[in-house]
This record gives sequence, structure tokens and C-alpha cells, in this order.
Amino acid sequence: MPQITVERSPRLDHVDWEGFALALHPLVVETADAKLEACKTRVLRSEDEAVGGEKDEHAIVNVTLALLAGRSEETKAKLAGAVVELLRKHVGPADGLTVHLSAEVRDLDASYVKAVL
Repeated sequence: MPQITVERSPRLDHVDWEGFALALHPLVVETADAKLEACKTRVLRSEDEAVGGEKDEHAIVNVTLALLAGRSEETKAKLAGAVVELLRKHVGPADGLTVHLSAEVRDLDASYVKAVL
């Protein structure tokens, strides 16, 4: 915990996604009272995507943060907003593209179990 997934467009290959993840983790620690060593981020590159009736000229980034239950809705909303702002800084505008950024913070299910080897 936190389990963080970044789904991103192939049109954004130029972005330093590891740099984004390393900047994201302290933000999660500060905003959601998590432990830095517990933050885990995977960046997944999508292959096929469309926005409205178009498949070109758009790029999509969605960040999902799954946290152990107990954070207030206000804290989750604050974190989601801060993640979108961080995305703005790391992704920036891209020539000829409309870039769609989003973030969602949700609770992990009560069945969540982890192990470290």
C-alpha cells in the first residue's frame, strides 16, 4: 500500500515516467499519511485508445491510487487533485495533441493481502 497504477497513451513515450513516479511517492506520503517505502507504482502503456469519435490527436493518462481504508473523502479528493497537478508538470502540453489527465483515489478492498519476500 499504496498500490498506484498509471495507464498512459503511447503518444506520451517522451515523458519520464520513472521521474513522475519518484515525484509522486513523496506527494502521497505527505497528503495521505503513507510510508514512502510502501509506495509502489506501475506505469502501463496502452496500445489502443479513442476519445469521442477520434483515435488520433488525443493522449490519455489516468492514475489510480489504491490506499488502505481510513482516509476521508476530503483527503482522497485533495490527493487526486495534487496528482493531476503533478501530471501537468511532468507531461506538459504535446504538439498536436489534446492530453486528458485524470486521477482516482480509492480504498483497497478488505480482502487485500500483501507479502514481501
